[in-house]
Amino acid sequence: MAANDYYNSKPLPHPSPQPSHYAYGGPSSYDSPSPPPYSSPHYNRTPARPTPSPSPFETPFDDHVYPSSSYHPTPYQSQQQLGQQDPAYHDLSSVPSDGMAYNHNVDDIPLQTRPPKDSDVNDHVYEAPRRRKPRKVRFGELGMFGADSKRIPWVVYVFTVAQVAVFIGEIVKNATTTGSPIMIHPQFNPMIGPSTYVLINMGARFVPCMHNVQGVQTSPQNISWPCPNTTSNNVDDPSQQCTLSQLCGFGGVPEFYNTDINHHPEPNQWFRFIVPMFLHAGVIHIGFNLLLQLTMGREMEKAIGSIRFFLVYVCSGIFGFVLGGNFAAPFISSTGASGSLFGVIALTLLDLLYSWRDRRNPVKDLMFILLDVLISFVLGLLPGLDNYSHIGGFVMGLALGICVLHSPNALRSRIGEDPPYSSVVGGYGPQGAAPSFFKNPVGFFKGRKPLWWAWWLIRAGALVLVTIFFILLLNNFYVYRKTCHWCKYLSCLPINNWCDIGNLNLQNTTSPNRLARDLFHGLAKLSHE
Repeated sequence: MAANDYYNSKPLPHPSPQPSHYAYGGPSSYDSPSPPPYSSPHYNRTPARPTPSPSPFETPFDDHVYPSSSYHPTPYQSQQQLGQQDPAYHDLSSVPSDGMAYNHNVDDIPLQTRPPKDSDVNDHVYEAPRRRKPRKVRFGELGMFGADSKRIPWVVYVFTVAQVAVFIGEIVKNATTTGSPIMIHPQFNPMIGPSTYVLINMGARFVPCMHNVQGVQTSPQNISWPCPNTTSNNVDDPSQQCTLSQLCGFGGVPEFYNTDINHHPEPNQWFRFIVPMFLHAGVIHIGFNLLLQLTMGREMEKAIGSIRFFLVYVCSGIFGFVLGGNFAAPFISSTGASGSLFGVIALTLLDLLYSWRDRRNPVKDLMFILLDVLISFVLGLLPGLDNYSHIGGFVMGLALGICVLHSPNALRSRIGEDPPYSSVVGGYGPQGAAPSFFKNPVGFFKGRKPLWWAWWLIRAGALVLVTIFFILLLNNFYVYRKTCHWCKYLSCLPINNWCDIGNLNLQNTTSPNRLARDLFHGLAKLSHE
């Protein structure tokens, strides 16, 4: 029997008006007047209780205000079922014995229930949300919050394409000048790449092409240098002998002999601090570098942004070659992006230290990074390798990382700064509300806490120190040319005269053939960074 017929069979008292708004202050989605109180022989004929003001936990959306049935409705009832219930408060003792709840708009259909999906069910529908715990960073992930996975690491891609293209050019030039794509004469290149002379001619860091060297400009004899197409150590073959200007290429360099070390003009191919980042000694060399660059470097650029990554990458590479130019053996040619990649490794180490508390196994991650750095430095002690590029790139990466990376997570939490990682032109502050420095320099510094100022003083100090160190190294390279006797042990082991490789004694040699022979044999034995 329909509910309307049942209630229309007997006179009912006039319904009391119901409020048109719920406990939360919003308008009801059901504007029709509430049905009258139940009156039936099956119900207790007691006067209807006045409607109390609903409490925050007893509202039309709370499962506790409805008469219970034999099905025990749960908070998982659909919104349609909840909206069809009478919003007035009723005595639970007035429920009919059959456990049926009636709706005045539909037929007598018992309330449908849905079992909970799990046993952990909130008692109230509108329970306050729990605070989500910070995500623990897994091994191999970057710990800086806000890494943008959608950001395109175009710097890594551009440098990778350029380095591959330049390496193909090296192979082509070596094939056209020597007849072989890789160096096999006068000895085999273990890196499976072009000859040393071709790399020098294409822009490797080679000190005699960059400034005056003791024993070259001060030599009493005209020195014969190997040509880029040299394939033998036959110093008597005129086709194998070239001038320093021909070996260096790029328009040549001034050549003077039996003069003062400070004679001007002097060789000044300064770009050899930059170009070697795109040159590699062989397939093995470029393979390892690109593997690290396309994995760790790619993720780092996506995390900190292309501008920051570009600054660290380029500055680390240049600083590594400048450090090697000051302290490495003058006749060692150096190529590769290892210095730049060691700057990226330094950023990864800072990222670990900055997010130490957010790591699952920070000690394990630290041991892995330190082991990687240690192995790379030990390999740099092998004969002919330029370990100064590794050291210089790592030091510059640490200094610039302090300047361009976020503050440590613990410090940011204390000063109330926890925004996503912003671009270099966008400022950040509490709730990310700080304006851009370039748009509003004064507003960028307003409201900053003392800890924020202290950390920025540390950043400024790191930038000033590394800048002063860089200027001193350049001044020493071009003016003073001072070195230290023990510095060579940072890039070699005192075994089988390994530390003498690249230190050719040309000053006390008077025979032109002896000079040429020393250069031919010495340069042929040199490896690359």
